[in-house]
Amino acid sequence: MHTPSHRQRGLVERLDAQAVLCAEGYLFELERRGYLQAGSFVPEVVLDFPEAVVTLHREFVRAGSEVIEALTYYGHREKMRLIGKEDLLEPLQRNALAIAKRVAADFPEASPLVAGNICNTNIWEPQNAAAEAEVRRMFEEQITWAAEAGVDFVIAETFGFYGEARLALEAMQQAQLPAVVTFALHQEGVLRDGVAIEEACQRLEQAGAEVVGLNCTRGPQTMLPYVARIRQAVSCHVAALPVPFRTTPRQPSFQSLQDPGCNLIPEHRPFPTALDPFTCNRYEMAAFAQQAYALNIRYLGGCCGSGPHHIRAMAEALGRHPAASQYSPDMSKHYAFGNHPRLTSLNRAYAETLQRLIR
Repeated sequence: MHTPSHRQRGLVERLDAQAVLCAEGYLFELERRGYLQAGSFVPEVVLDFPEAVVTLHREFVRAGSEVIEALTYYGHREKMRLIGKEDLLEPLQRNALAIAKRVAADFPEASPLVAGNICNTNIWEPQNAAAEAEVRRMFEEQITWAAEAGVDFVIAETFGFYGEARLALEAMQQAQLPAVVTFALHQEGVLRDGVAIEEACQRLEQAGAEVVGLNCTRGPQTMLPYVARIRQAVSCHVAALPVPFRTTPRQPSFQSLQDPGCNLIPEHRPFPTALDPFTCNRYEMAAFAQQAYALNIRYLGGCCGSGPHHIRAMAEALGRHPAASQYSPDMSKHYAFGNHPRLTSLNRAYAETLQRLIR
């Protein structure tokens, strides 16, 4: 019997065999690099500085991401209206998809999957027929462009309402594209329309979603308990893509984090531009990948705030050795903390003295 190669297998086949890593968080990373505006977070960079998007895609693939997600998050019609550039919607969408396909072609051996993307529209309201009709149109046009670009599947993400996520799934099914649907769980622990997260994921599985779970909003510590519950509630594959920030039970989302050690932050709210003191290191994200995989959660990654170093650490924690692992840390060669025979004992002794001073 012929067994498909890694290159030939689609998303579900890969997940059946092992974990799949997906790097998200493009908006935050490109904002830090000076190509995108915090607040509206519209990915105009796709049109204004496409090579910056190409570069980041490549960095994430080299670090171990097996999915290239077209940068269309918050590039939908409502967001484009918000900034007065609705006329650029289709060029932005098509260019983002073309960039993702172009980068995938640069890595034939890794054979990354290319995903289209739809997301929370911020105009959805329960029991509002006009809003539902508008959201449906927005999803359908984006998915049409994604299908025409030849994506492998579509990610529908960061939904706070079950009803909006269900509408997104229906639009993906009309296009006959595999669906990853993930919710953003805010401080309440339930979705904004009152649906428990386990029930929401069960409903989506029953409706045909291939992957369900959580992304964004919560860091590793406050996401893991909920994806564990989702794993127990469904039989399909589960997604877990936390933000790399040290959220806590008292401040469970990165929007809720407070920094009493700094009085310079606008409106005293670290989100989204002063989250630096809360950032998880690479080892924390690696530990999350191991813990989630031990629960049989296989669609893994990092969302807003994640950098290639986080993704590389997660890949290595899962036993992978992506291209960027060539430059993984090797402290044995550090002049003061290493043990290489070429290093002098004088520098090692000095380092030991300094360590004693801070104990």
